Amino acid sequence: MNQAHLTNLLQQFKNNELPLNEVLEALKTLPFEDINHTKLDFHRELRNGYPEVVFGENKTIEQLIDIVAKMEEHQVNLLATRISVEKGSALKSQFPKSEYHSLSKCFTYKFSLSKPLNENEILIVTAGTSDLAVAEEAHITAQMLGHAANIISDVGVAGIHRLFAQLDRIRKAKVIIVVAGMEGALASVMGGLVDVPLIAVPTSVGYGANFNGVSALLGMLTSCANGITVVNIDNGYGAAYAACKILDLDKGK
Repeated sequence: MNQAHLTNLLQQFKNNELPLNEVLEALKTLPFEDINHTKLDFHRELRNGYPEVVFGENKTIEQLIDIVAKMEEHQVNLLATRISVEKGSALKSQFPKSEYHSLSKCFTYKFSLSKPLNENEILIVTAGTSDLAVAEEAHITAQMLGHAANIISDVGVAGIHRLFAQLDRIRKAKVIIVVAGMEGALASVMGGLVDVPLIAVPTSVGYGANFNGVSALLGMLTSCANGITVVNIDNGYGAAYAACKILDLDKGK
């Protein structure tokens, strides 16, 4: 339940268009509902601005089906991350109106339309093609949270002229997410070129001394470029969530 839904419900009651018992029935699952293995937080959008997002990596197919069915019952837009192809196929079969995004391993199920999107809001820039899975997770997350996002891929420092060729487009964005593995240098370079909030996502892309993303993480954390925000390794979701919060604050949401 979001603020608009709750406001409409109370307005209907105030106007004698909805009896008290139906209002109580609609409110009884606030703030959460226990479905044995999971306690779904239907109050989160009222508190935080966005509905609960499901981390699916260690959940069984059966648990995920239960969760999606309950979200469907409540008509709450659903984003689930880290969903394997096997789980995604099973969910798509069970809920035909949903979508499974194989590259990002995201599962989405929309019940209500998002607000109008501004195509210049969030720009996601990747160092390499190998970073696209993480970038796509950020892309889908931003869209599910009501903000437009676009991706510029494969403009890392190994061929920095590729980045400079995109600068006009990059400088039109309101928030930039930089996704990079290896040594993570792209975040530092970008930080010296733009004047908008920049969120860096280290990825686990790279050879042995990359330590599954730790080298990129440390490089971003110790960047000499000012004001860079760094999220966890491969956390495209977290970067997009932060970007959306920044934009909502700017709009006075």
